[in-house]
Amino acid sequence: MNLTFDKGRFQMYLGFGGLFLLLLLSDQLINNPHTFVPRAWNNLWHCTYVTVLNFILFEYTLPFFRLHWKRILAGLFLLGVHLMLYSFGLYAWRQLGILFHIYTLRNPSQSFDDALEDQMAYSAGSIFFFGISQHIYGYYKLRQAAQQLRIEKQQAELNFLKSQTNPHFLFNTLNNIYSLSRDKSDRAPESILRLSKILRFMLYETSGAYIAIEQELKIISDYIALEQLRYDESLRVNFRYDVEDQRQALPPLLLIPLVENAFKHGVSETPDEPYVDIYLTVKQRQLDFVVKNSSEAAPDERGVKENIGLSNLRRQLEILYTDYRLSVVQGTDDFTATLHINLSSHV
Repeated sequence: MNLTFDKGRFQMYLGFGGLFLLLLLSDQLINNPHTFVPRAWNNLWHCTYVTVLNFILFEYTLPFFRLHWKRILAGLFLLGVHLMLYSFGLYAWRQLGILFHIYTLRNPSQSFDDALEDQMAYSAGSIFFFGISQHIYGYYKLRQAAQQLRIEKQQAELNFLKSQTNPHFLFNTLNNIYSLSRDKSDRAPESILRLSKILRFMLYETSGAYIAIEQELKIISDYIALEQLRYDESLRVNFRYDVEDQRQALPPLLLIPLVENAFKHGVSETPDEPYVDIYLTVKQRQLDFVVKNSSEAAPDERGVKENIGLSNLRRQLEILYTDYRLSVVQGTDDFTATLHINLSSHV
């Protein structure tokens, strides 16, 4: 058994002692207001003793008995010592207080047996109070530790999802630039410049838990402009938004996967009249984001197979919000992703 002194645990018991004393003083103030001051000093003197004794009982004696239950005689001896300390010891502590004029004797004619019985009753009450307090505090700390562990686990998972999504996003963007470079397109330098802006944003603006919606709108616009460099004028992109307060907070790059999906798995696979329609509205903390793009799917391929971007987005939503809906629908010649988030439901 570890016999080292834990200052933090002792301070906890001092807090229990303070609560115990407050409870006793409240009772005395109600029932004995005329003699409250001397009774308060008496209770303070008693409470000092039982606080230290209960600390020893619950932190050292009982753990020893539980860990070394086979040493029955040693355990019973320790419990016997505590019984003596709670009765005769507390009585001696009272007498010491009387000697130093700290403790006021309320009934000088009280017999020794009655005085000892009073000390036992006081001790029993303190054991019950400290035991219940320790149990409640331990339960609270356990719940707190479990909550902290859950938060840390979710944060680690979010970081992992970002570590997957961001390189995936950059990989697709670099592929676009490679296509332009391979074709010796004059738009290659501009695409590299736009990519550098996106990289700067990802490096310096997305490290926190939130960004303003206006920043998310800016990165979506930059990404759309970068993608449009790959296509001729046949590509139609319509990006609209209606946001009542663009300073509202949003996890960084939360909406990008739906936009990226529209270009990579929709427009790039549509040879005739490709298009992307994007509409974002945020009103009264309710976010609605709809991305519709041209898409060609065979009749037997109507089922949606989610790629890494969509699956990671879905998991991020599960971690971040309690009220959200994400649906994806593959039609005969189009693909629609619809996202609704109650921004007030952030965990």
